[in-house]
Amino acid sequence: MRNGMLLRVTIILAIVAAINGYIGWHLKVFLSHLFGASFHPWLYWPVFWIVAFSYVIGRFGTKVLPPTLTRLLNIMGSYWLALIQFGILILPVTDVAIGVLYGASVSSASYVPILGWIVIAIVLILLLAGSYLARTPVIRKYEITIPKQAGDWKQLRVAVASDIHLGAVVGNRQLRKLVKHVNGMKPDLILLPGDVIDDDIKPFIRYRMGQTMRELQAPLGVYAVLGNHEYYGGHIPAFVEQMEQIGIRVLMDEVIHVQERLFIVGRKDKSAEHAAGGRKSLVSLMEGLDLAQPIIVMDHQPYQLDVAAAAGVDVNLSGHTHRGQIAPNHLFTRRIFELDWGYLRKGNLHALVSSGFGTWGPPIRLGSQSEIIELTLHFTSNDREEG
Repeated sequence: MRNGMLLRVTIILAIVAAINGYIGWHLKVFLSHLFGASFHPWLYWPVFWIVAFSYVIGRFGTKVLPPTLTRLLNIMGSYWLALIQFGILILPVTDVAIGVLYGASVSSASYVPILGWIVIAIVLILLLAGSYLARTPVIRKYEITIPKQAGDWKQLRVAVASDIHLGAVVGNRQLRKLVKHVNGMKPDLILLPGDVIDDDIKPFIRYRMGQTMRELQAPLGVYAVLGNHEYYGGHIPAFVEQMEQIGIRVLMDEVIHVQERLFIVGRKDKSAEHAAGGRKSLVSLMEGLDLAQPIIVMDHQPYQLDVAAAAGVDVNLSGHTHRGQIAPNHLFTRRIFELDWGYLRKGNLHALVSSGFGTWGPPIRLGSQSEIIELTLHFTSNDREEG
C-alpha cells in the first residue's frame, strides 16, 4: 500500500512538473523576446521552479521555515495554482495561433510579444474578476416548509456557512465579513458544515481567528462538523478544543436535541471512514429519534442523499464541492455529485449544497461566488407542503 501511494504521488508530481514546464517555457519565450540579450535563463529557471512549487514548499516546510515565509509561500503558491489552470486553458489556443502565424511566415519577433501581452491581459482580468467573486460574499436565501411541528416554533432562521478554509490565505479580514453578514441576518441558529480550517491549525491559532469567530451570535447556538480538510491537517483534538473555547460545538457523529423541538445530526466527514474510529452510519445515528420532529443533518460531503431521504431526514446541509470554484471545474463536480450546488428535493428531503464561503488554494472564484446561506424553515402540522 505504501509503495502504491508513493507511485501515485510520484506520478502526480511528474504531471504537475510537466504542466509547469509547459507554462514556464512559454513564459521564457515571451521574456526572451521582451528583454533580448539582458534575459538570463540561468536565473529565470531557478526562480520559476521556486514559484511553481511554492505551495508545496510552504505546506511541507512549516516545521523548518519561519511562519512569515511559509505564509508568503502559501499565498504565492495559491495564486500560482490558478495560473496553472489558466495556462492549461489559454496556452493551447495560443499555440494554435502561433502555428498559423508561423505557417504564414510571419516573424516570431512580431507575434510573440503581442500574443504574450494578450495572454497576460486575459489572465489579469480573470484574476481580478475571480478575486472579486471570492472576496465578495453573497447571501443565498432559501425558504422551506417542513410538514412537522417544532413545539411552538412557526419558523426558524438558520445561517449556514460551509468551507470557510481559515488559514494562511483566508484570514481575519475575510472572517470579519462572515461575522458581519451572519450577525446581520439575526439568525436563530448558526450551522457550519465542515472545512472551517484549511488543513493546518497553526495560522488559526497564531492569528487569533477564534477571537473573531467568537463574535458569531445566535440564541440557539453555533454548531459545526468536521470536513475533509480538518482530517488532512490531523489536528482534530486541537481544533475541537479551539472551537469549544469560543462556544462552538463540533458534532462528531452526535445528535443535539435543540430545546426538545428539533434534532441536529452532525456527521464526521467521509474521510473518517478510513481513519481510526471510523464514522457511524446515518441510520445508526438516527436510531431512536422522534421522526415527528424536524431533523437537520450536517454532512460535509453531499453523498448518499437517497439514504438521508429514506432515513427520514428533513434537511441535509453540505458543502465541499465549492461548485468547482474555478470554471470549468463545475463540469466535473456536477458529474461526481448528484447535487454539487444549490437545492434538490428528494422525496421529503430538502438537500442544500453550498459553494462555500472561503476558498481552497487560490483565493479565486470563476463560475461560482463566495456565499452564505440564509435558510428559513417553516413548520406546519399540515400534510400539504409549500415553499
